[in-house]
Amino acid sequence: MKYISEVLSSRLISHELAFNAVRAAFIAAAEQAELFPVVIAQGHGPGSIFSLKSANTAELTGWKAGSYWPGNVDKNIPCHASTIFLLNPETGYLDAVIEGSTVNAYRTAAADAVAAAELARADAQCLVIFGTGHQAFYECMAVSKVRNINTILVVGRDPQKAHKLAAKLNKQGLSASPCDAQTACRRADIIITATTAASPLFAAEWVQPGTHISAMGADTQGKQELPADLLESAKLYCDFTAQSLVIGEFQHLSKDAQQPQMIGHVLAGKSAGRTNDREITVFDSSGIAVQDLFIGQHLLTAAVEAGFNITAC
Repeated sequence: MKYISEVLSSRLISHELAFNAVRAAFIAAAEQAELFPVVIAQGHGPGSIFSLKSANTAELTGWKAGSYWPGNVDKNIPCHASTIFLLNPETGYLDAVIEGSTVNAYRTAAADAVAAAELARADAQCLVIFGTGHQAFYECMAVSKVRNINTILVVGRDPQKAHKLAAKLNKQGLSASPCDAQTACRRADIIITATTAASPLFAAEWVQPGTHISAMGADTQGKQELPADLLESAKLYCDFTAQSLVIGEFQHLSKDAQQPQMIGHVLAGKSAGRTNDREITVFDSSGIAVQDLFIGQHLLTAAVEAGFNITAC
């Protein structure tokens, strides 16, 4: 069996590796992967949740176990943790275990970056991030690698956290500052929502023509980041339609609304992405297991190529 520790996976991961893995995963999800219903359970502590997301392709079979422990804030460690399990597709035996809590942050942000690379205007320069948590930083860094972002506006409920995130982004050479929601939306070329919200974060009329929006937070029933009326007029895309309509942002679509297109079909050239500079595009990422399988395989390859011994007893 192969084993990659959290220390090693954190060393191997990069935005480029994550982007390439997730892009391939989205195409597989649209063309030949099988994805299975997400299992969500509760931990003993208040608000603690863990989940299992599983999938298979012709080459890869497995699942990711993810957890969200809000009490970790008091321990000064991330609230999210993830481990990828890959099975031998021929025998069903466990083939690899990859600890990937840091990897998961890159993987989630890569989904946003892949979508932005396809759907955001080529001249997009102003990025708005809703959310000031652990994931928000990775989202901004990933998208800044696929568009020439010269301004980042941080919108958060806690002004101190918004200033802290802006300062962290500024240290990376990005120009970031806190902003209120309405002003930010009216200036935005790209909007990212990375929160745990259960109601809309902004009004639909604040969003300008040509904006691309990536909704990253909704991954269980009841979560919502975007105003439902915005979805009526925008072009809609997602990672996996069946899941997005149940636990993703598009659970809030009306019965008469257009159905979202899978981003993998756009990447494979089978569906249209943005067709003009005035369209509002929305990508919903509820997170799918095939992303984890592909990024796990990419990490195994990277470890071998770098000369690490990953064979476990």
